[in-house]
Amino acid sequence: MSKPLGPYTPAVRAGDFIFVSGQVGIADGSLADGGVAGQTRQAVTNLTAQLESMGASLTDVVKTTCFLVDMDAFATFNDAYVDAMGSHRPARSTVAVRELPIGAVVEIEAVAYRPA
Repeated sequence: MSKPLGPYTPAVRAGDFIFVSGQVGIADGSLADGGVAGQTRQAVTNLTAQLESMGASLTDVVKTTCFLVDMDAFATFNDAYVDAMGSHRPARSTVAVRELPIGAVVEIEAVAYRPA
């Protein structure tokens, strides 16, 4: 797992819920190749690692909030998100933002439900 980019905790348990801070498509200190698609896949991989560190899995996710720098890439993002999430479809919001840390083009945060 990558070190957090700021002064925050990547994942926190609150009762039966796990809140995962926004994950960008970074691996080994660099943004993933492949633009929106590559960064989306890597962000989900990073999200999965954070969940696993808390004893949960991707299928425990009940809500994601996704941030895109360019909404013209929404269809590409959707395709990569579906590929990365498999058949699991949590509730989701996708929001356009002006910019993201380290020049990322995608960020995904999540809430999971996993009874303690």
